[in-house]
Amino acid sequence: MDLFLAIVIGALVLAAVLIGAYLYFGRSESSFSFDIGGGAPKASGGSDTSAGKTFSGRLKGLLVYVSAIFATLLARLWSMQLVSSDEYARLSELNRTRTIRTAAPRGRILDRNGNEIVTNRPSLTVVAGPDVVQDVVEVQLLSNLCGMPYMATRRKIRDESEGAQSKRTVSVDVSRRVVAFIAAHPEVFPDVDIEERSERFYPYGSLAAHVVGYTGTVTAEQLESNSDESGAITYHSGDIVGQAGVEYQYESVLQGISGEQTVYVDSGGTVLDYVANVDAQSGSDLVLTIDAKIQEAAERSLVNVTNYIRSEQGFPASSGCAVAIDCASGEVICMASFPTYAPSMFVGGISNSDWDTLTDEKNNYPLFNRAISGQYPAGSTIKTLSSLAALEYGLADGEKTWNCTGWWTGFGEEYGMYCYLKTGHGTIDLQHGITMSCDVVFYEIGKGFYYSSDPEGLQKTYRKFGLGSYTGIDLPSEELGRVPDAEWKWNYFSDAPDDSRRWQGGDCCNIAIGQGDMLVTTLQMVCAYCGIANNGHIMKPHVLKSVRAATGEGSVIDYKPEMIHECPEPEENLDIVTKGLEGVVYEESWSQTVHWNSLDVKVMGKTGTGQMAGEYPIGWFVGIAPADKPRYVVGASIDEVLEGAQSGMYVVRDIMGAIYDQPDTLFTYNVPGADASDGSYLW
Repeated sequence: MDLFLAIVIGALVLAAVLIGAYLYFGRSESSFSFDIGGGAPKASGGSDTSAGKTFSGRLKGLLVYVSAIFATLLARLWSMQLVSSDEYARLSELNRTRTIRTAAPRGRILDRNGNEIVTNRPSLTVVAGPDVVQDVVEVQLLSNLCGMPYMATRRKIRDESEGAQSKRTVSVDVSRRVVAFIAAHPEVFPDVDIEERSERFYPYGSLAAHVVGYTGTVTAEQLESNSDESGAITYHSGDIVGQAGVEYQYESVLQGISGEQTVYVDSGGTVLDYVANVDAQSGSDLVLTIDAKIQEAAERSLVNVTNYIRSEQGFPASSGCAVAIDCASGEVICMASFPTYAPSMFVGGISNSDWDTLTDEKNNYPLFNRAISGQYPAGSTIKTLSSLAALEYGLADGEKTWNCTGWWTGFGEEYGMYCYLKTGHGTIDLQHGITMSCDVVFYEIGKGFYYSSDPEGLQKTYRKFGLGSYTGIDLPSEELGRVPDAEWKWNYFSDAPDDSRRWQGGDCCNIAIGQGDMLVTTLQMVCAYCGIANNGHIMKPHVLKSVRAATGEGSVIDYKPEMIHECPEPEENLDIVTKGLEGVVYEESWSQTVHWNSLDVKVMGKTGTGQMAGEYPIGWFVGIAPADKPRYVVGASIDEVLEGAQSGMYVVRDIMGAIYDQPDTLFTYNVPGADASDGSYLW
């Protein structure tokens, strides 16, 4: 066929050329004319401008021009038929075929012991062809059957986000009754089908919601950014992708490869036949460092303790969080934030009312992961690092003592400050200053740095242990915290008078006790205490343990621990600090000690009560266990409470109890309806 076309086109081109040549050269007119008056010939042309001669020249030019156009068109036809025939054949094929995509199941999310925190379940879904929208009666019947408003059903059928030829999702998780009715009445619903799809399922309800996150329909911003990433998964409108937590952080691992089905369509886009099919490939499974049992204990404790504080102490106890880390590897054993939410709310699309509930300030923003995004004054938990700074810069040692009368006037009477114990601690050394959390000891340390040769020694120590910097945890939305210094204060209070912008001695005293403009996250404080437990070695915190192989046993990726800070301290300095921390648990107060006596392992830790002007205090506790050979560091902070010893400490004790299977039997909570399985009590 191609040879025949070539011969025909070649013949036409040749004919065009011959005709043009004939018209131009084939006329029999002579180049000479005879003079009527005599027999001698003379040359014609030159000055001959007769009408006949002018018309003849124009005709020849026109014929050449027409011949050229005709030849060009024939040459273009030859090029289209022979040179570009394959490309036009491909485009023609595209006009008569379409590709319908089928979503791939996402990978599961497992805890460190293989328990499914997030998995998939089959979902019976009603889908309809695009032409159904033209049948008002069918749309109304479908609306009644699925229990949806007519306009909502119509809008879903008109939605082309899943592809022009794809069936449109009308309703997910329909009952067997709906399935049976549609199957029994094909004449009523000729272009309506039931598909079995995969939806996210949460066997433990809201467990670890802030860690695992949630999924949702891909946004326009995600589509745009994805198009710029070479080698990334290609997304299409309507795809379900991770929007928070691990679902977002490890989207490229969890997201599978979509299947494709090629179909023939007519000029109107109606599917005529099915050609080829490529099955979807599910995403890979993630194994987290989280222990479901310990995670559940942490979440339950936050609920129980906050309810107890509200009912028994009369404080709002509006929110809180807790983190436990294996300090040798950086593995996050649990991370809980209160209030929390149920990720299942986002399956199939979240309603406006539910979204309003989750983003309402009155509900304390349940979507907010306070463990990594909440920034708070550290309170007395910072005194451990302040002690190490004082020891390093020679402002304290194992023998030096101070006298606490309950009122300190180191910068003059007009700048006097109270110790929390207004009756005073008397003569006290650094170790017992940590144990008793004496403010006067740390006012003196702050004053010492203010007048020292290195007035920012405190800040250098804090930063050395990771405060004021990201930990780099593999979760989105981590906040930086703040370690204030003279430069920061001068720039931050740019509208204040110069005297107020300058760094003062009181600023040093404030940060030495974890107050003033100092801000930390709970994760940062836990990591800093990991440095104390590990003799200055701080591992990068992480929630990913491994990625499982798609087929067979084993994993394709195992997380490799990474050190982010290395700040070893002299053994004698650490000895003073750790003895002080052990004293907090077993010497500071009998009301604290009794909670720890039922635990076989020895624990060291630090209480803290941070406060911002005009607000309720934040209660802290950070614990390390075992004290003699540290492995776990657990920290908790609770907003709007009396103090850390009666709030955060209870949560840390409950988590330690879950780690060692030795619960705090002394303290029981009377909180009716606290059931962590469905998350209904959580906000």
